[in-house]
Amino acid sequence: MTTDLATLTTAAERWDGMAKGFHKQETAYRRDVYGISMGRTWTGLSADAANRRFDVTLKEFQNAQTEAKAIASLLRDAHTQFVDLRKKLEAARDEALAKGMKVSDQGVISYDTEKLSQGDRTALAHDPDYQESIRTSVSSWQQRIDQLIGDVDDADKGVEVAFKAVVIDSDVNDGTLNGFNGKAQGDIEKYEADEARDIALRIDTGKASARDHQELQRLFHDNSGDKAFSQTLLDDLGARRTLKLANDLDSLAHYDDKKHSSQYLDIQKGLATTLATATRDPNSSFYKHFRAEMQKAGTEEFKVDGLSPIPDEKVRGYQSLVTLMQQGHGYSGQFLEDTADDIRHAEESYTAKGHTESIWALRDNFTGKDRGWFANDPLDGVLGIMSDDPATSTEYLDPAHNDNLEYLLHGRDWDTVIDHYATPPGGTTTGPPVVVEDGDVRKGFGAALEAATTGGAPGAYHAVGEHTLPQASILQHTINTLYSADQAQELPKNLATPLAHILTSYTPDTHGIYAESSSRYDIDWDSSGSVWNDKDGAHLAVGHQRLAAVMRGIADDPEAFGHLYGAEQQYSHHVLAGIPQDAGDKTIHDRIVDSSRAMGAYDGVRSDVIFDERFKKTQWAADFNHGLGTSLSTALMFNPVSDLSPVGDLATKTVDVWAYESNKEHVAEANLAATQKNAETYDAGQHDVEHMVRAWANSRGHGIDSDYTQFFVHAGQDQYDFGRNHTLNTLRSDR
Repeated sequence: MTTDLATLTTAAERWDGMAKGFHKQETAYRRDVYGISMGRTWTGLSADAANRRFDVTLKEFQNAQTEAKAIASLLRDAHTQFVDLRKKLEAARDEALAKGMKVSDQGVISYDTEKLSQGDRTALAHDPDYQESIRTSVSSWQQRIDQLIGDVDDADKGVEVAFKAVVIDSDVNDGTLNGFNGKAQGDIEKYEADEARDIALRIDTGKASARDHQELQRLFHDNSGDKAFSQTLLDDLGARRTLKLANDLDSLAHYDDKKHSSQYLDIQKGLATTLATATRDPNSSFYKHFRAEMQKAGTEEFKVDGLSPIPDEKVRGYQSLVTLMQQGHGYSGQFLEDTADDIRHAEESYTAKGHTESIWALRDNFTGKDRGWFANDPLDGVLGIMSDDPATSTEYLDPAHNDNLEYLLHGRDWDTVIDHYATPPGGTTTGPPVVVEDGDVRKGFGAALEAATTGGAPGAYHAVGEHTLPQASILQHTINTLYSADQAQELPKNLATPLAHILTSYTPDTHGIYAESSSRYDIDWDSSGSVWNDKDGAHLAVGHQRLAAVMRGIADDPEAFGHLYGAEQQYSHHVLAGIPQDAGDKTIHDRIVDSSRAMGAYDGVRSDVIFDERFKKTQWAADFNHGLGTSLSTALMFNPVSDLSPVGDLATKTVDVWAYESNKEHVAEANLAATQKNAETYDAGQHDVEHMVRAWANSRGHGIDSDYTQFFVHAGQDQYDFGRNHTLNTLRSDR
């Protein structure tokens, strides 16, 4: 904090001056010495010998200038880094002081009790929660200060690496044993990249020391976000040796040296971040060269020590690449798309050559805690990484611009992509193929599909929001492809939950399709439909039958379908809450009919499950109810309309009452024997409509038992039956 960093720039000026001095000496030497041997007055063996010596000396004067200028540049680079890092440290210290902390000259954080009032001091002395909050705050600030000091230390060591390397004469053919460095560079990060490359090579040969591993860890901490370091390192290593380094780190972390696993995984993370940094500009010459190298190395075979108990088992380069990429983040969208394209091209080319198994086929199960870290299906793996970037996911899967979605849904043979082979005695590579899907098959695709259609992060149920035409088009194409592929009754493994997440975000559209009240949604039951735009964004419209078939596939996961059902309940309430205060009976009737018919359609899917002999009915109902209860216990996904006063309070209380009553009905029904009679009547669904209409009527002052209310209850229940029976009959007829 007290060092005068200006001395670095002062020193840099002196080194620039030294370079100028050497230039003057070069000029004088060339004129007064070197020129003698180049003239015509001196010839013969002695002249030739002198000329060779003079050439070396002249070159040394030139190399000295290069080295001096590089050292000046390194000093300025160091100054820039240290000034920036110290500003960050000063800012953190000032923030800590502003938050009531003390910061010692040694960087030790403590709580400043001198500024407390007497009352606060008494509270601090007697309140354990207060004391714990102070300890947590002190610890947090200490970690931040320590990290920033560590960053300065890392940078300082990087400067040391550069200064040691810049004076080394690496040209063995320049006529000197230890002359000036004519290849000196003025970028600290490039010297650190050279050191990282050397350590990587030692790791590959098994000659790396514990200190090497620590230094590589430091190098990545200090530089993996730096473009010069990243591109220099990967260019020096090349695609193949980059993959070998990743494989070596995996072997060390997971098998050979588990005691230091966290260190190796941290280095792996640094290497992945280096990859992300280096490939950020797809128009750079580095990017094009590295991609071309990876296209070759990606299909090569590598041995990863410890990965498989089968002695001769080998993996492909793209499997190692994606395994590495999973440790990092921040990849450019173009790099993700290019990598996915290259992986797809590799697997299609392999099949086109007559291979019956996939290029990625291995004979082990790569699922779960111990084996799931390895990306045995690299295309699915890179899609999982892509899901962190919804815009790129949408672009990659947009059917208007490419056939990637069609390939993943229908064209790709997922079974042979992840073949497992039975290993015969002796552990050889021969043996009959055993087609078994990994437990995590399509996990990446499902995540990318969710991000692409919702614009949000995958893995959770989404609130309703505006969608773009490409997002809605991807979902429409997905539903139509699954339906036409005759897979809708039983969705491909690991797609049910992502589709449930997606469809909650499209609840207004699924509501409209099932209600069939709008001309936009009232289309043929088996129609492939279309997408369309209005002031609220893009909307999905597919045939009722197609949507129901896909929802039936989702219903194999009862909790996921319970969330969908709960979303429809909430949206139906939202539709009723939005009825204007001065609306006529026809408007009220139409809104209630639409909502009831839509809820009936959802219940038609639920009823079909009860008729299906594959399920333990009571357990399914209980799990469905859990999903429904979870959905209804969350905050409203829909904003109450503005013409109710007080909107929020009334709408929230109304839906809370309805949710409570609905939940009671479904709990009771889940405890019943799931008989055919139960499936035929489904009183809980009828009561949902009754609770919904009564809750709305009560909010408008009509009374829950008035004739006016009962009229709409009956109308709703009648249309509930219509929606339920039509959906149920459609699903039954498909079998």
